[in-house]
Amino acid sequence: MAITLRLSTDQDFEEVIELQQRIRVFQDNQLIDASSLVVRFDDSTIVTQSGVSDIAYHNRKECEFFLLRKR
Repeated sequence: MAITLRLSTDQDFEEVIELQQRIRVFQDNQLIDASSLVVRFDDSTIVTQSGVSDIAYHNRKECEFFLLRKR
């Protein structure tokens, strides 16, 4: 069974970067990024990378970020 954890604080994103965990990104209730690593973040933007040359910039206020953990 999988557990979905919402990421919202800077500490959440720091932990995801440190542990190299993949996240899911939703915007307007649609999945826009299914399995990406967080590369960096600031107060307004989360930068994710899902492949060698596939980098995406997500507005922190317009998107929702989730970590999917397996039990």
